Amino acid sequence: MMRPFTELNALAAPLERHNVDTDAIIPKQFLKSVDRVGLGKFLFDAWRYADPGELGMDCAARPKNPDFVLNQTRYEGAEILLVGENFGCGSSREHAPWALLDYGFRCVIGSSFADIFYNNCVKNGILPVVLPAEEMRALFAAVESAPGYRLHVNLAEQVVTLADGRRLGFEIEPSIKRNLLEGLDEIEQTLGQAEQIKHYERHRAEQEPWLFSSNN
Repeated sequence: MMRPFTELNALAAPLERHNVDTDAIIPKQFLKSVDRVGLGKFLFDAWRYADPGELGMDCAARPKNPDFVLNQTRYEGAEILLVGENFGCGSSREHAPWALLDYGFRCVIGSSFADIFYNNCVKNGILPVVLPAEEMRALFAAVESAPGYRLHVNLAEQVVTLADGRRLGFEIEPSIKRNLLEGLDEIEQTLGQAEQIKHYERHRAEQEPWLFSSNN
């Protein structure tokens, strides 16, 4: 069962780059891992570090790019990431949301997301919030102007509240909203239909018993 998302009051970090693809989020050499834990240290690897990364490396001593946003002290511990247009485009690798979540991000806010990336986020307990471009420009300006800037995201109310009290509403599909609020991944959703599945199987066996014969 994935961790439910209800509301989040957290530090925000701005990554104002457009068309960030999944290879930038988590480069191809890390796709050999099937473990969701441990990818956070390789998030945006080519941008965060001055040397090429490889799976299993100790990143503590790697030289970092001081100009990259996540290497700046003021954004340490951020759980909300502001992003540019078409974030998560490119290949459909689920490692991208795995890396974001393992790093500590629970919410990504942008004006548009690649469809597969969006769906992979919600399946892993990350809330992707879509806001109009003009509201994103205002958000970027607010976060960059004040160190320690925090946002409050309320999924039940579908509202992002800024530090000055402004409230920005967002849309989300009801089924996605329910699954995030309750922490239901695809396995949990299927288990929730267990009785209906058993009923269907019994009915099918009664109507077409030859399909279930051990002699077949």
